[in-house]
Amino acid sequence: MDRRSLIKNAGIAGVLAAGVAPAVHAQAAVRWRLASSFPKSLDTIFGSAEKLSSAVKAMSGGKFEISVHPAGELMPAFGVVDALQGDTIDMAQTAAYYFTGKDPIFAFSCAVPFGLTTLQMAGWKDHGNGRKLLDAFFEKYNFKTASAGNTTTQMGGWYRKEIKTVADLKGLKMRMGGGVFGEAMAKLGVVAQNMPAGDVYQALEKGTLDAVEFVGPYDDEKLGFNKVAPFYYYPGWWEGSADLEFFINIKKYNALSPENKAILDAATRVAAADMTAKYQVLNPIALKNLVANKTQLKPFSKELMDAGFKASMETFAEHEAKSPEFKKIHQDMRAFQKDQILWNRFSEYPFNQYMAQAKLP
Repeated sequence: MDRRSLIKNAGIAGVLAAGVAPAVHAQAAVRWRLASSFPKSLDTIFGSAEKLSSAVKAMSGGKFEISVHPAGELMPAFGVVDALQGDTIDMAQTAAYYFTGKDPIFAFSCAVPFGLTTLQMAGWKDHGNGRKLLDAFFEKYNFKTASAGNTTTQMGGWYRKEIKTVADLKGLKMRMGGGVFGEAMAKLGVVAQNMPAGDVYQALEKGTLDAVEFVGPYDDEKLGFNKVAPFYYYPGWWEGSADLEFFINIKKYNALSPENKAILDAATRVAAADMTAKYQVLNPIALKNLVANKTQLKPFSKELMDAGFKASMETFAEHEAKSPEFKKIHQDMRAFQKDQILWNRFSEYPFNQYMAQAKLP
């Protein structure tokens, strides 16, 4: 009896009893490498890559595995885009705005000043035009994207001195994520520095940096910034949310079977949801710890926020004048944002405003 007749007559139970594996299980094992731009110590962000790896392995029954490598193990933190272009890795986990030196458009895939909130970013990318426009741009770099999780609205960073007015920013050497934010801050007199998270503490301690913005209370406390800079400002107007991402090598993705593509797509969503939710749990606890340990929590003044907004809009306009592609993506994002702000006036904003002053039991 041939294989086809055996399967037809015996059914799956008979096939298994006869030791004949269905074709789906005959797929060759797939082994990928993922390079992260983050250190292992950041269990929130780096943990998203580990969550992806474990989900892919579990869903594929071990037939598809992704090894995860922290910054510096396979390549420097900011070397991942070049590695994807050269087909030397299969995936990366990073923040797109680290690569605005290649093109400022990269920033839209992570965060831009006075940009989208976490829910708005998810809506724009997944059901608006965001991911479609950005992935079309990223084709030239040989990757497509998937969210790795969102930090939600970030803090405004750590400062060795008080920032009372815009004048206090002049000459300030500050580590920041990169992109149009750095250009906007330069208009306010800040000297922007882009460096991996693992290098920041020593620079701040030695005084080669005057300030640093990274993420929020949990990660910032873990990195020890409160030990060398007493003033912690909010909000991070340059990151109303920050969408960390998986950059996926297009050639390697297209070579996957339909089953493995579905597994990878599902696993990215598992990892992204896990990271975003984790921040909601960990940040309030860490913020209370920081304040208990003498961190001075301070809001940015309206004067400074207004100056930041003006500088940011000038920066966007300058890039729009130089790049039709930048203009197209920026204008699409802002049109989406306007509708979101309108809806928010009647939904989350009044609810959160009321709950902020309500006395909970």
